[in-house]
Amino acid sequence: MRIKYRIGVMPGPWPISTDGPGLLWRFIDQCERTGVDSVWFSDRLSSPLVVPEPITTMAAVAARTSRLKFGPSVLVMPFRAPVLAARELAMIDYLSGGRMLPAVGVGVESEREFNAVGVPFKERGRRTDEAIRIMRMLWEQDEVTFAGEFWRLERVSVLPAPVQKPFPLWIGGNSEAAMRRAGRLGDGWIPSFITPAQLEVGVAKTQEYARQAAREVPADHFGALVYFGIAEDPRAARAAAEPFIPKGRVDDATLAACTAFGPPEVVTAKLEEYVGAGASKFVLRPMCPPELMLDQLKRLAEDVIPTFHSR
Repeated sequence: MRIKYRIGVMPGPWPISTDGPGLLWRFIDQCERTGVDSVWFSDRLSSPLVVPEPITTMAAVAARTSRLKFGPSVLVMPFRAPVLAARELAMIDYLSGGRMLPAVGVGVESEREFNAVGVPFKERGRRTDEAIRIMRMLWEQDEVTFAGEFWRLERVSVLPAPVQKPFPLWIGGNSEAAMRRAGRLGDGWIPSFITPAQLEVGVAKTQEYARQAAREVPADHFGALVYFGIAEDPRAARAAAEPFIPKGRVDDATLAACTAFGPPEVVTAKLEEYVGAGASKFVLRPMCPPELMLDQLKRLAEDVIPTFHSR
């Protein structure tokens, strides 16, 4: 198999500004006209930061662009009924001509968010597994009848169907459960806050879980989300990023190993570490003040992305 290396981006922190979504559209327009492969949107039910809602935002991006691919990183499945989610994702893929990149997970460890949608926190994993099975059937079959632990379907169809056949469903998360889910149910695995060494172990485990389920995850369907900041002085890049880096997710050593701050060659070298661990798809997120985000995107597109997309 020829491995295709692709780099997408996730918007960094958003300000509440006087021009409304102006910065978002400038970000999207710049992605569309440069070498950026795809744009990704985080899914948070309640956040102290401004976080675009992914389903509605992806629909808007589909209408505004003609080349750019897009996806959620990742869609929190326990928050949603799988039939509705399957229909929404299929419709966006249909309207965009097959540019939708669905990726799902169980969400962050925030019990209050699950309480807000009436979903028991302890059920999030089982609900996600069942939802994945249901969505796959709806995308692949003309009519679905299903009886599970959480949902019952009687002769349900999703039309129009996705343009992509099969519709590739990636799994997010860096836990053992996420690797198991990716191997047994997913078409790819894309974790965040994971070091290259940890990713290499996770790729092997995911493929082993796939073998146990008589499946195979394609070799070019592994990736990682990487936080970055480009500046000639690594200390300046790290200082600009500091206010925007999520706190408490991992220890300092892990954070240092899964982020890249400095000149373009530092970012390139970090991605090469992930390539060596088995990754070929990347979501890069600029960590900087909002007013510097477009410049970060420009430097990424000019000084880093060509190295990987030209392979």
